[in-house]
Amino acid sequence: MKIAEVKPKNDYTFRIIWENGKSGLFDVKPYLKLEAFSQLTQNNAFNHVSNGGYFIEWECGADLSADTIECRLLCD
Repeated sequence: MKIAEVKPKNDYTFRIIWENGKSGLFDVKPYLKLEAFSQLTQNNAFNHVSNGGYFIEWECGADLSADTIECRLLCD
């Protein structure tokens, strides 16, 4: 499924809206202890997320696939 919109929140979660209108929250906190995601806690880097449609990514190189997000999404 393709990601239509990503809205970062202040608590290291983001709201995902899929192209079919489904939405929910994804919690990135469990990933922050991994080296690839550790930089997201610095200088507001978490909020600078880019939507690639089938993935999201940050400037530091960390990324998450739409499949991973969909599997762990807390639906509304």
